[in-house]
Amino acid sequence: MDTKIFKAYDIRGIFPDELDEETAYKIGRAFVLFVNKNRIHSFELLKNENPKIVVGMDNRFSSVALCNELKRGITDQGGDVVDIGLSTTPMLYFATAKYGYDAGVNITASHNPSQYNGFKLVSKGAVPISGDTGIENIKNLVIKNSFPDVKKKGSIEKKHILSNYIESIIPDEDFYSTIIVDTANSVSGIPINGMLKRTRLIHIFDNLDSGFPNHEPDPIKSENICALRKAVVAGAADLGVAFDGDGDRMVFVDERGHAISSDLIVALMASIILKKQIRQKILCDIRCSNIVSETIKKWGGIPVISRVGHSFIKQIMRKENVLFGGEFSGHYYYKKDYFCESPFFVLFSILREMKKTEKTLSDLMDPFKKYYHSEEINFKITDSQQKIKEIKEKYKDGIINELDGLRIDFPEWWLLIRASNTEPILRLIIEAQTKFLMEEKIKEVSSFIQQ
Repeated sequence: MDTKIFKAYDIRGIFPDELDEETAYKIGRAFVLFVNKNRIHSFELLKNENPKIVVGMDNRFSSVALCNELKRGITDQGGDVVDIGLSTTPMLYFATAKYGYDAGVNITASHNPSQYNGFKLVSKGAVPISGDTGIENIKNLVIKNSFPDVKKKGSIEKKHILSNYIESIIPDEDFYSTIIVDTANSVSGIPINGMLKRTRLIHIFDNLDSGFPNHEPDPIKSENICALRKAVVAGAADLGVAFDGDGDRMVFVDERGHAISSDLIVALMASIILKKQIRQKILCDIRCSNIVSETIKKWGGIPVISRVGHSFIKQIMRKENVLFGGEFSGHYYYKKDYFCESPFFVLFSILREMKKTEKTLSDLMDPFKKYYHSEEINFKITDSQQKIKEIKEKYKDGIINELDGLRIDFPEWWLLIRASNTEPILRLIIEAQTKFLMEEKIKEVSSFIQQ
């Protein structure tokens, strides 16, 4: 086992070199101990009942083997498994929270290539377990590898949740838009046909294939949505949508085949939501364009700026009662869906707005194309923290924000520089009021970083 598989938001590594069946078994046992520790005052524990843990998995070639050993570890340590089978991560969240189970695990490596796999962990209510709130404890238990005997081993029951999941989200109205959906041969395709039965749906790369033969299941990379963009134009579709490998991220393509930056989708959603529910809090991460906060304020909402990462965002949303949130990476969160990723809420909201206004998606997006945003630019740097200090000194006349990395705002532009948690990489974003200024500042800051 490579201990680097225990990360800030989940457990993830290459199978079997970094993460194998034996490790999955130990993680299962450790997870039960962790869950029981959090149940110490619960009625179920006092009655000596086993914790009930939902287990789902994506369709990677290693998922079945890892799932079997994880379940064996859970039951050997006295946990009862509720096996929901092939599952998107939002389906796992739904099952855990909707039915009141003690915890949940989805076996997935999300958008990573096929040789990766891992575990996304949640506690009761689908509250994410991060490095700070439990993954580090689970890692220590796995390393220690000393698990107490139990009087009663757990059981495994199978539960089919797909129809209930679809019924809980799908609206009772017809949409006449033609939608092309790319699920990259991943498990994210499972709910699509049922969820979008009220649209004119064209589903590409829909068959499950653990090798992801058409492209990696990462829609943020432009090369992975080329086929979708071409299909939208060729099919004269109203829009296209690409999901990642576990169905919790989504990228939009408009009717002209142009990819839409996910932060602009957050701005659109803010305008849609706040027309009906004024004074609500809407969250975006620190990478997002200024147009997002400006739109939230314009429509009478309260902007909340967060550091990057789903576990941090969900924590803030719960603490501050935020109605809706979105990330630059294509994650969208909704209070009514247990503060979890809710891509279909976003999709249906946009389809409804298109139907109501009789506007195209590009027409809806035009008002938010105010600034020029570089997206993330990566640099290989040996000492990232030292370089961040140097940038802070060089641009000290701006407004400094160190919520997540270093963001510095000036009247006509801003920069954000963040260090990767896992690689010697600095990630730079620059946004400016003009394309010329953005390009000039990219050259200027890039040159300074590479000195």
